[in-house]
Amino acid sequence: MRALVVGAGAVGTKVSQQLLSSNTVDKILLRDVSPEKLGLASKALGNRVEVEHFPFSKNMDADIVIIASPRGTQLDVVRQAISLRRPTVVVSDGLSESVSILNLEKEAFELGVPVVVGTGFAPGLSCVLASYGKTLLEEIEEIHVSKMGTGGPSCALVHHRALSRVSFGWRDDKWYKRFGGSGRELLWFPEPVGPQDCYHAALSDPILLHNAFPEVSRISAKMAATRRDRFTAFFPMLTPPHTEGGIGAIRVELRGIKNGIQENIILGVSEYPALAAASVTALTAEYILKQKINLSHMSTLGLIVEAPEFLSELSKRSIVVEIFEGDKKTA
Repeated sequence: MRALVVGAGAVGTKVSQQLLSSNTVDKILLRDVSPEKLGLASKALGNRVEVEHFPFSKNMDADIVIIASPRGTQLDVVRQAISLRRPTVVVSDGLSESVSILNLEKEAFELGVPVVVGTGFAPGLSCVLASYGKTLLEEIEEIHVSKMGTGGPSCALVHHRALSRVSFGWRDDKWYKRFGGSGRELLWFPEPVGPQDCYHAALSDPILLHNAFPEVSRISAKMAATRRDRFTAFFPMLTPPHTEGGIGAIRVELRGIKNGIQENIILGVSEYPALAAASVTALTAEYILKQKINLSHMSTLGLIVEAPEFLSELSKRSIVVEIFEGDKKTA
């Protein structure tokens, strides 16, 4: 089998490594506009990778297309993959672009093309955690996602801008808006991250979570930030984004009913965001190629995988979930 990976950054390179090491595919076709990134990736991945510089071929000669390119470049690739009937996995963490991709749902359905949107750290793993939390409650009333940390430079840029833009949340059957950088809340993340101040930001998690759980009455997303982050978010980044950040974390809080009483459950993961995103994306691609997912349209990750099994497979890649129920902690 052959996979086309679009984007040779921190996530795309790690996705390629995992697919090759698991022998899920025999060959990787890796596309990027940066010759430097392609050169580094080629050295790391060996002779089972074929690199392609811009301008790219209009053909997608692959069994699956995996899109891990920067924000603003993904929509056209998804559209092309659907038109060529190629199964597609999209990391997708930009708010407006995620909405635009979801608007291609009709085209994917009409052509019978499986497209999974949001397979990163958050959104992605956050949606799977919400799906798992659903199995622990009889009824879910609220889902609140928080995230800390970034993967590669493109991810850092998205998060930098997110604090200066409008945040969307779902409450009582309608969308509401909040200013980015507002709504300070001190929240716990798994160690070694620990407690962090979190704020509203233009994140795509509420859009994808509402798509997966339309019955939930309240959905929100926040991100950890410092005072400096909030201030500089309104200006261009003064220093180049890091190649890959340090340990990050996500936290998913579910509020609902269990045994007739109100119950709160908090699930969290701490890991390098690029590694976690690559693990979720690679595993999703493996599920599609091995036909563990029966999909012929566009969907989000929380809807199409059996969360306990998916998380069990991720634990084999050192992505470990921590669960807090009241004052009880389990792992």
